[in-house]
Amino acid sequence: MENEKLKQKIAVIGAGAVGATTAYSLMIKNLTAEIVLVDVNKEKEEGESLDMSDAMSFSETGGVKAGDYKDVKDADIIILTAGVAQKPGETRLDLVAKNKAITISIFKEVGEIKSSAIIVVVSNPVDVITYLVQEISGLPKNQVFGTGTGLDTARLRSNLAKRFDVDSKQVEGFVLGEHGDSEFVAWSTVSIGGKPIKEILKEEEMIKIADEVKNEVYEIIKDKGATYYGIAMVVADIVEALILDQNKILPVSSRLKDWNGVSDVCLGSTAVVGASGIVKPWPIELTEAEKIKFQDSATKIKQYL
Repeated sequence: MENEKLKQKIAVIGAGAVGATTAYSLMIKNLTAEIVLVDVNKEKEEGESLDMSDAMSFSETGGVKAGDYKDVKDADIIILTAGVAQKPGETRLDLVAKNKAITISIFKEVGEIKSSAIIVVVSNPVDVITYLVQEISGLPKNQVFGTGTGLDTARLRSNLAKRFDVDSKQVEGFVLGEHGDSEFVAWSTVSIGGKPIKEILKEEEMIKIADEVKNEVYEIIKDKGATYYGIAMVVADIVEALILDQNKILPVSSRLKDWNGVSDVCLGSTAVVGASGIVKPWPIELTEAEKIKFQDSATKIKQYL
């Protein structure tokens, strides 16, 4: 790996539950030289960075500090988590207006950023906000992408691993589409230990599992107010692919061009992620029924762009 591909500084915008947990996950995975937390709530930002600094003697990360928007300008990777959180009874799309305004305000404050920077969008609704950041950042679109259906896919794999009592890393397959209520399990991609899932699950079981995966977020929000451990590890997995140039196939939200009949929208779909960001889309031929679901999801998201 060439030295210039190594990322040295990561800026996490937003020090709420998701942002702080993401920064902590990156720190304990020893993925970068410096992590900067940026938040409008300076006390929260300072407190989180001090708390994490206490753990530095157990980590190889160079440092964690509180910063401000000027510290984002020279970051190699920018992780956007800022925004209004989803509340009980709300869908992610209910957050569109407020989080669009917050995102525009943030990038106006940040101003010009490094032309080589990569932005990973976590803020919800992630597909809409990713498209917006691509438009306002001035960066090539492959350098701006969202976490997409990474968390939903992780939930699917965990669900199936528990059901069949196997390691979740032995479960392959993806949840695709909107990171939200129109997402769907692409069952044609799912297998366990090389065995296609349709050989071991009945259709009614698949329907039940897909509903559990989609609705898990509402259960977590009801029980504890927010989800953050799972998404923090999804981001850490993405950052690892960027820093180590892994060319990992992930279900991220990127700008599509005739991917199963969908173009000019950011949506959870498979792509190769490496040092340059989105290296290339990864082609998957969905079934006709899955294509319809994917296209319906795209139509829904396009209403909010």
